[in-house]
Order: sequence, then structure tokens, then C-alpha cells
Amino acid sequence: MASPGRSTSLSDQVEELLTRTGPLPIVAAGDPVLRRAAEPFDGQLDAALLSRFVAALRETMRAAPGVGLAAPQVGVPLRLAVVEDPAPVPDAVREARGRVPLPFRVLVNPVYEPVGTGRAVFFEGCLSVPGWQAVVARHARVRLLARDESGRPVDEVFSGWPARIVQHETDHLDGTLYLDRAELRSLSSNQAVAERWAQATPDLAAAELGFPLAGED
Repeated sequence: MASPGRSTSLSDQVEELLTRTGPLPIVAAGDPVLRRAAEPFDGQLDAALLSRFVAALRETMRAAPGVGLAAPQVGVPLRLAVVEDPAPVPDAVREARGRVPLPFRVLVNPVYEPVGTGRAVFFEGCLSVPGWQAVVARHARVRLLARDESGRPVDEVFSGWPARIVQHETDHLDGTLYLDRAELRSLSSNQAVAERWAQATPDLAAAELGFPLAGED
């Protein structure tokens, strides 16, 4: 259990954040909070404050827009994240990437483990690394263990793009950015991705930029 001093500090930090109106400011790469393991949630925020914080994370994620947001991305080192993906993509992209709708979820103290040996390789971006994307090989299927905002246990297998989202956001809570797992020769501006690499798979980008797709299953 967290110490009383630490709990009060986190509670006060969240209360201060929530005094602002509109989306919360997103912390960019280079801030130490993104490079430290987040503190497991153990009641540091009471139910009412947790509900308000989750609502603010949801608003911030949607406004960005993004498909996930971890508490450290708004400067709060708690093991908490929100995810949601309406998946408004063409059929070819949906089929290649397994990008299916992911309803809004709150993940408290999440951890994941691979299911099988399959890997999926696609471009990925991050709200804390604005303007850039890179190709990342991730587990194609993962088992997620967590709690929801009400403390109910979550034990679920995710595949396709939802599995990528779950891994990306859980990594944030371990102080890991997607760039740590990326093929850095693939690093491209959002403009370059839109103009050159908007295909359903990164095969053309791999051929033109000279990086392997060895992680692909």
C-alpha cells in the first residue's frame, strides 16, 4: 500500500489538474514521468476523484485525437490508462491490421502476456511523440490482466489492433515508449506516412527505407 504522504501528493496533483477546463495537457517525450514505472493504483484517489480523472482522460484522448492515453502522459505517475477505438478505417486496412472497434475501457494496474508466438508489424504513433510514426513489431495476441474503474477483475485476450493498443498503453506504465521497440529506419513524419506509406501494410516502406519486417509472423 502506498504511504499516506504519497497518496496525498497524487490526490492533490490530480485535483490541481482537474481545476482546468477542457482537455488536459499531454506530456511530451523528454519528461522523466514518461520514463519511470508508474505507481500501482491502490486507492490513492477516492472513487469520486477517480471518476473525474477518468472522465478527463477520456476527454483528452478523444480531443487529441487518440485511441489510448495513460496517466503518465498527463503527468500523473499512476498505473492507469484509458483506451477506445471506433476504428473508422477502410476495409483493406481493417482486414490487414485487424483494426476492429474497441469500446471505451479503463485499465487499472494492467499487465499483459503474449498468447502464442505471432507478431504483427505496422506503423504506430504516440500522443507524447507528436508528429512522428515508426514501424513496431508487437505480439499479435495478448492476454490482459487488470481491474476496471470499479475494481472488477479483467482477464481478456485481445488480438489485432486492440492488442497493439493494450500493449502500447501498458508499456507507458512501465516507462517504455513505442520508439524503444521501433525499427528506427522507418521513423517518418505524419506527413510522410500520409503521402507515402498509407498502404494497409508497411511492406513498401520497408523496401524503400531499407528496414526488415523480420518480426512479422
